[in-house]
Amino acid sequence: MRVHQILLAGSLMVAALHLAAQEHGTAAAPAAPVAQGAGVFPTRPPGDPVSIGRGKMIYSTNCAYCHGEDARGGENGGTNLLRSEYTMKDRGGEILGPFLQSSTSNEHKFRFTSEEGADLAAFIHAFPVSSRDPGRMRPPTVVVGDAQAGQAYFQAKCAACHSVTGDLRGIASRLNDPRSLQQTWLMPVLEGARAAGGMVIASAGSNVAPLTVTVTLANGQKVDGKLGRIDDFIVTLTEADGTSRSLRRDGAIPKVEVHDPLKPHKDLLSVYSDKDIHDVTAYLVTIK
Repeated sequence: MRVHQILLAGSLMVAALHLAAQEHGTAAAPAAPVAQGAGVFPTRPPGDPVSIGRGKMIYSTNCAYCHGEDARGGENGGTNLLRSEYTMKDRGGEILGPFLQSSTSNEHKFRFTSEEGADLAAFIHAFPVSSRDPGRMRPPTVVVGDAQAGQAYFQAKCAACHSVTGDLRGIASRLNDPRSLQQTWLMPVLEGARAAGGMVIASAGSNVAPLTVTVTLANGQKVDGKLGRIDDFIVTLTEADGTSRSLRRDGAIPKVEVHDPLKPHKDLLSVYSDKDIHDVTAYLVTIK
């Protein structure tokens, strides 16, 4: 009798605990879908391969230098994009796209279109992410192109401004990491370019002139010099004789024209194919 009483008491206790769990919403029922939010890594169906391919090209030329090839943060100070709240809440570019186009987020002044923002989002979402965030295996080398084809491309597109026996002489020795070499020739940035929103790194081994500016005052006088800083309220410059000038801005007055010697590089960013990039890199690594 004693044993039966113990078993009955145990059964009643289990029933009571089960009822209490139901009342507090912790019953062992089929799990409901977990709401996605900050800190929760969402799973998504595979993206459009064509969109991902376009996003990869945009990311490689504009973002990889800072944020790393795998979007998990780079050695140059970029944040881990995969753990970003914007990325985790985004599903198909509806959050990342407008964020990438905003002036506050787009510190490097790359003007992404809505389509480019969606392609970038598709590429970033293509990386596998979990709570452990396993890193991707980097390819052993980026030198996978055809050096001969790269030389032909260089002669057609680059030789008008650059020479492998002149400004680029020994570039592969000075930038002995092929990844750095590739990123640097793709988007070289001038010292002082931070004033116009760019990263500050050495240009691709070439003697490129600095950013300059021409300010046309209300009386028609033009002031020319090396650009120091520019924003919506002020422009600073250094004239040829070393005189520093700071001029207030009010909308379009005075007229300000920035002369960027790297504009040809930036114009080519939308033209390069993946093959072009690898071919030119394969050629440049031979210039020691």
